[in-house]
Amino acid sequence: MDDGGSFVAVRRIPQGLDRTNTCHATSDEVVAGSTAWLGRSLSCVCVQRKAGESRPSFDLTPAQEDCLQRLQNRLDIAYDSSIPEHQEALRALWKAAFPEEELRDLISEQWKEMGWQGKDPSTDFRGGGFISLENLLYLARNFPKSFQDLLKKQEGERAMWEYPFAVAGVNITFMLIQMLDLEAVKPRTFIGATFLKFLSENESAFDLLYCITFKLMDHKWLAMHASYMDFNAVMKSTRRQLERELLQDDVTRLEDLPSYRLLTR
Repeated sequence: MDDGGSFVAVRRIPQGLDRTNTCHATSDEVVAGSTAWLGRSLSCVCVQRKAGESRPSFDLTPAQEDCLQRLQNRLDIAYDSSIPEHQEALRALWKAAFPEEELRDLISEQWKEMGWQGKDPSTDFRGGGFISLENLLYLARNFPKSFQDLLKKQEGERAMWEYPFAVAGVNITFMLIQMLDLEAVKPRTFIGATFLKFLSENESAFDLLYCITFKLMDHKWLAMHASYMDFNAVMKSTRRQLERELLQDDVTRLEDLPSYRLLTR
């Protein structure tokens, strides 16, 4: 890594998702590299559809349409440092991460301790919007031990150059949006349709799946003896594993996923 350089990439997305976007997920078609991504070593874990490829379409019940619309509304909210609710959420994240250390200011060099690229986390949230902050807070509040283990890299034999916790979290939010095809009006993949069933039964399903995915990613990281140059490969492996688990016949809720057992409270 160059002196002073950043190896973390976060995709800059516009405020409001394009529901007609055709960049969707099949794990065998992952393509890397985009000028929309920042950094030297991480790249977009997204896919491009093959020419002429048809997609299944899944009809939704009114209740499912409602659940999907509410989640999509969350996805459309950009992080805005001028909104008091967003400021308080950011302070709450710091408090959850470092309860014994006072945050001096919302723009501070202290944020680098959590794995943000600079002293202002709002620049990194552009990659995933306000929901990426909500995801991190959900992990901290519902699985505090896993949150601390991931933040402080407390499990396993760690690499000399580790992935930065916070920005990795934003990448996971974005990857899940892609994998689940959440930009579409209704699911066009079996993965998306399966997730929507879970969402209709648990409105926090996206947040819970985020926690599972983060923990699974770290598990893969350790199993692959990865270093920061391997982040994309780890993310692709994580995604494939998650897709396989979501389609298992005996999985009727997210808590049935084998990787759910990696989480600790």
